[in-house]
Amino acid sequence: MQDRFVKPQPGAHIHLMGICGTAMASLAGILKAKGFKISGTDQNVYPPMSTMLQDLGIEIKEGYKAEYLEPRPDLVIVGNVIQKKFDQAQALLDSDIPFTSLPRAMSEFVIEDRHSVVAAGTHGKTTTTSMMATMAEQAGLAPGFLIGGIPENFSHSFRAPESDYFIIEGDEYDTAFFDKVPKFVHYKPKSVILTSIEFDHADIYDSLEPIMAAFKRLVELIPADGTLVAHADDENIKKLLPFAKCKVVTYGLSSGDYQVADRDVQVGRNQFVVCKNGKREMDIAIKFFGPHNTLNALACYALADSLGWKKRDIAQGLANFKGVRRRQQILGQPGGVTVIEDFAHHPTAVKLTLQGLKEAYPGQKVIAIFEPRSATSRRKVFQKDYAEAFRSADHSIIAPAFNQDSIAENDRFSVDQLIADLKSSGASAETVKAVDDIPGLVAGEAHKGDVVIVMSNGGFGGIYQPLMEKLNR
Repeated sequence: MQDRFVKPQPGAHIHLMGICGTAMASLAGILKAKGFKISGTDQNVYPPMSTMLQDLGIEIKEGYKAEYLEPRPDLVIVGNVIQKKFDQAQALLDSDIPFTSLPRAMSEFVIEDRHSVVAAGTHGKTTTTSMMATMAEQAGLAPGFLIGGIPENFSHSFRAPESDYFIIEGDEYDTAFFDKVPKFVHYKPKSVILTSIEFDHADIYDSLEPIMAAFKRLVELIPADGTLVAHADDENIKKLLPFAKCKVVTYGLSSGDYQVADRDVQVGRNQFVVCKNGKREMDIAIKFFGPHNTLNALACYALADSLGWKKRDIAQGLANFKGVRRRQQILGQPGGVTVIEDFAHHPTAVKLTLQGLKEAYPGQKVIAIFEPRSATSRRKVFQKDYAEAFRSADHSIIAPAFNQDSIAENDRFSVDQLIADLKSSGASAETVKAVDDIPGLVAGEAHKGDVVIVMSNGGFGGIYQPLMEKLNR
């Protein structure tokens, strides 16, 4: 099936189906800034994207009713959350309204012929994209950007480009029900950071092999005058480097063209020295901890340096980076307990996040709260890996898996099995019957000086405010 793309002029009405997705909401903001009239529908409406859209004056209608295509828009952009069977999707296909996907809309409306910087990989995309945007801003390049989260250095997750640079998070997830290719295929990549490759997105990929094929396609798309910055220690990435026809730059903690020396945590900062081709080059200090955040910063340094940006701007941009909402974001310290929100859902991300917290808060008790909500975490493919990941916490509270009805019973992730595996290894863990039980449970478990990390890639039943209130009491 093909889209029916027709590029309207500014002032035209563009409707977005699935508007509250991080990328969709960002695109809505960019298009509004470019002078289009924007409307949207979604059935999963929660912060921070819902509040961002509200602040932009963009109305959201809940649900996917056919009647929401009235008045008739000039173009519909369809998010990948939309299924062909939805009433609104059927009404769209039965009409003659032009439609396209988010990635193609990004390509046609925003990227155009600009220098497209794509941050891709299983882990670290949002943080890396945000770091690159912050560094480019520090360098005076006035970049446009689209990020799968809201960076604290900017007011929104997007900005319409004012210069040649556009920085975008490159997702390997598919594009739309009528365009089954990875999103980043449409992003015209000229410079690419490739952080990691692991199995993920079990709802659309059945093994690592098609994921490797997707990233191979990305590598092959980079033009000869482009740049690939690749994690030197990732075995799956190594297999793809021979397919690159562009300049390849590698990075790693102790291998690659760019490496790290003398990493230490001092005065609330993650400090290290960047070494280039074996020579010490620049002292770096960032506000975020753990080897994974060190690697994210190093990857951005390597690309910016390869592009010829001034080193003092690169270092200052990294020092200025304030993080991303929902990525190790401190929500507050009710009752002396530090409450942190994070998006981690893949077991590798969970493990790295918890290890980073142990580094940032040495000697303090870390209580991990987790909602299995993503398509992969609700399946048993990583059952044993989650047990390994949560051993880094002092106590784990695992919520019931979110809506497993569409998953075959023998393929479902088992919270009870995870708890049993953790306990058998000597770890402290428990589950609850309902998400609403968690705030009270945490209030009884946590004490002044403890750290509570809440991990979910969704709304987690709105527990954040009740949790803060319970801890305050």
